[in-house]
Formats: sequence, structure tokens, C-alpha cells
Amino acid sequence: MNEKDVVDLLKKVESIGVDMWITGGWGVDALIGHQTRPHNDIDIFIQKKDALAFKKMLNSNGYFETKIESEDQTVWSNTCNCTIDIHLFEFTEAEALRFENEIYPFSILNGKGKIGGISVRCMPVEAQVKYHQNYEIRQKDIDDVLLLCKTFGLPIPENYIAYTTNIK
Repeated sequence: MNEKDVVDLLKKVESIGVDMWITGGWGVDALIGHQTRPHNDIDIFIQKKDALAFKKMLNSNGYFETKIESEDQTVWSNTCNCTIDIHLFEFTEAEALRFENEIYPFSILNGKGKIGGISVRCMPVEAQVKYHQNYEIRQKDIDDVLLLCKTFGLPIPENYIAYTTNIK
């Protein structure tokens, strides 16, 4: 997905009145304020209550469900190879959110950024860095974490220190 595809998605989501939060690589780029690398997909969070309207919008715009990761996570693609990884969550009564039966503080989604000049909601910098430590490290994760730490003056996580020669 390139920036034009993301901007198009942002406008369509706004037109149906669904709140969306961006995570993953595009979430990093939103925090940085511009696209820093190519992306295969966009990772988003939306509320479960909005899932039907969101999926209907995707269907009407040529997207189809390609993979079901879990009840709360599905992958959608179109014929142009644009891919959207949808994560569904719900708010709890205690200023938290529930995703895949885990409870997270709502602050995990209180970041602000820009994509194509459009303001977006995303994971804050600290959450992005922490999230990138929860799975096998790939080169794009190294690039993202080191860029975030350098740009925002954060300490480099211990398991990324060996990669500090790769800071852009």
C-alpha cells in the first residue's frame, strides 16, 4: 500500500463515520510524518461495533476477505494488492480496551500522526517500540524501532542494541 492508497482509505473511512487507529509500519510513518519505507499492508484497529459498516465499505470498494487470523483479526485485499489487516477491539468500562481477550490501557491508541498531510490516530511512540518487541525481529522492525528511538530520543531496547549500526 502506498501513501495514495492510505489517503484514499482514510477518506472512505471518514465518510462512513468509523473511528480508525493505525498501527504497524504505517503507524510508525504517521508518527514520523512521512512514508519512510514501502509497506505491504496497513494495520488498523477499529471498534467491533463498527466492523459491519467497515467491511461493507471495503466490499463496495473492491476488497475481499483473504484470511481470518482470529475472531478479532482478519485480512482484506483488493485486486491491486492493497492489503488491510483489521484488528477489532471493544472499549471496557475502565478506560481500557479488549483485543483478543486481553485488556490494554486505552493509552495504547492515543498517538497522533500524519499520513499524506491528513491527521490520524495511531499508537504512541512508546507503544510502537514496545509492540515491536513482541515477535521475531525482522529488518523492517529494526529500521522502524531504531528510527523511532533516534527521532524521539528514546532509549534503544536491549534486544535492538546489536543493530544500532543500522540507524538511518
